[in-house]
Amino acid sequence: MAEADGPAAGRGRGRRARGVVLGSRPARSSWLSPRFRADPAAEHLRAERTVPWLRVAASYAWRLILVGLAVYGVFTVLGRFQLIAVALFVALVVTSVLRPFADLLNRVLPRPLCVAVVLVGSLLVLLGLLAFVGNAVAGESGQLADELSGGIHRIEQWLQRPPFRISPGKLSALQNQLLSYLAAHRAGLLNSALSGLGRIVELVTAAALALFTSVFFIHSGDRLWRWARDQLPGGARPVWDRAGHAAWQAFAGYTRGIIIVAATNAVLVGVALVLLRVPLALPLALLEFFAAFVPLVGSPVALAVATVVALAGRGPLTALAVIVLIVVIGQLEGHVLHPLVMSWAVRLHPLVVALSVIAGSIVAGVIGAIVAVPFVSVLWAVLSALRRPAAGSR
Repeated sequence: MAEADGPAAGRGRGRRARGVVLGSRPARSSWLSPRFRADPAAEHLRAERTVPWLRVAASYAWRLILVGLAVYGVFTVLGRFQLIAVALFVALVVTSVLRPFADLLNRVLPRPLCVAVVLVGSLLVLLGLLAFVGNAVAGESGQLADELSGGIHRIEQWLQRPPFRISPGKLSALQNQLLSYLAAHRAGLLNSALSGLGRIVELVTAAALALFTSVFFIHSGDRLWRWARDQLPGGARPVWDRAGHAAWQAFAGYTRGIIIVAATNAVLVGVALVLLRVPLALPLALLEFFAAFVPLVGSPVALAVATVVALAGRGPLTALAVIVLIVVIGQLEGHVLHPLVMSWAVRLHPLVVALSVIAGSIVAGVIGAIVAVPFVSVLWAVLSALRRPAAGSR
């Protein structure tokens, strides 16, 4: 009897150890196979494995939406304060160019005197260059008027020949239509001119504000940055310091590089136009210098103006030579100057540059086209600088 009770007692103890009471009916779910039991964590993982690309796309989509809203907000605010934004941008450009000269002079001169020397000296150089160009234009005005009048006549004769074959009557009709359009829209053109004068006043105000701001940036820009950084929480200061350093290096490198590229293009264009005896060679070279600040677009537009002047002043062969010059300088700028001179700045793909220029021009016109590429360069440099330590820590 004891032997019979032994195994039964052992089985009873085993059942009680498994949490089953003798005489009770087990729950129905305890008899289900494990593969039919619901596991919330497994179901969640199985749902995530079903369409992983959709989950990844959704995670990127809402982040891109937030970034787009932030960029739109920044441009909206800058649009409201466009004058201040332009002045600050010009002040940063001036600082990136003149700050190294001020640091060099600071070895032998006091800092305030260094700032005064570099700013006054740069203004004198700029005003002297503009006066020289004005004198050249004034000296060639009489000859230029004769050449342009003769050039217009040559263009009319050229249009009458193959392949255009435009009759003199059609040319006269086009001239009459142009004169009638100008007469009919004289009031609108006058209003546009007056609004242009208002824009000139705004530009003068922005230039004065930029000059005033650049004085402080050149004199003590690093102290201003340290003060702004110290207003942040202690844990965020190293990150912002690293981001600010990368942003300034990218902006200064891009600005100095684009100035060197623009100056090289202007010298090449000026020399070529002088050799081709194109009228207003020096003003056209100066136009090429300023137009080169708009990547991919500015230089061809300036050379197109030079082509029109060459066609009116020297004839179709000289204009064709200027077109060849456009192609040669474009290839030299794209394949030699930019890779060589811009090596210290952030290198962007030409497609990114083109999209940035188009987007900037849509948002803010010519100013947006000028600011877009350095803005994207600075943004990419900051993202690269912030991502590099995290990659190194892994």
